[in-house]
Amino acid sequence: MAKGAWPILGHLPIFSGTQPPHRVLGTLADEYGPIFTIKLGSKHALIINNWEMAKECFTTNDMAVTSRPTIVAIEHLAYRGAMFGFSVYGPYWRRLRKIVTSEILTNRRVEQYQHVRASEVQTSIKELFNIWSSKKNESYSSNYVLVDMKQWFTHLTFNMVLRIVVGKRYFGAKSNVEEKEAQRSVKALNKMMHLFGVMTIGDAIPWLKWFDFGGHVNAMIETSKELDEILGELLKGRRHERTSSENVDGKDQDIMDVLLSLLDGTTIEGFDCDTIIKATILVCLTLFY
Repeated sequence: MAKGAWPILGHLPIFSGTQPPHRVLGTLADEYGPIFTIKLGSKHALIINNWEMAKECFTTNDMAVTSRPTIVAIEHLAYRGAMFGFSVYGPYWRRLRKIVTSEILTNRRVEQYQHVRASEVQTSIKELFNIWSSKKNESYSSNYVLVDMKQWFTHLTFNMVLRIVVGKRYFGAKSNVEEKEAQRSVKALNKMMHLFGVMTIGDAIPWLKWFDFGGHVNAMIETSKELDEILGELLKGRRHERTSSENVDGKDQDIMDVLLSLLDGTTIEGFDCDTIIKATILVCLTLFY
């Protein structure tokens, strides 16, 4: 155990300075060696700063570190643990792991969606050319067109991911949704990924959980509701398409189709199929995005 822990707060005060957390931990590692513990409020955390120790943890003793601690973000943003990667190790985790590794994150799936990636790159470049061409035809004073590359890459990546996961294109001339709805989805997803990295006071000191310092818990609740609404609409629309289409098992199935084929109507360890599908879709979006 590293020295200098405060009552109640533990070692949290040492992270309040200007140095980033990894620098603070690096300084402690220089003093205490490759493996030591600190207290984050009432919780103990094991710090490893050595590849041999890391290998030992994730091979020989992997069962001990399979589960993640239950934090506020998981409760509100991960469907109370239904999201694969944040669920507790057990029957549910093993079932979802089997589905993800054998049906979603496989070489066959990667190759199957190769045409989507190529198509999106070609379409996005063509759209850039069309913008330049239209400006040139309008006798624009310059042969150059100002492009926000950050936005361009964001739209390209999001279109690529959404077509693979839910079969929709959100940005550009061939978009399947309105611009307002597309921006809403991107904003909600980015906010979710940011909030997953936030440590609330309740994570460190559980008896202060009800005091939402900084408003992070409220932001998590609002973001989870918005994402659930977006995913619920997508799922409802896909079910309607499947009932009216004869080519459900075709070669161009996206990930939502795969999950519906495998899970529709089933319940796993208390989680209904809709919750499992929406939670897994969110995992795929964050992984690919």
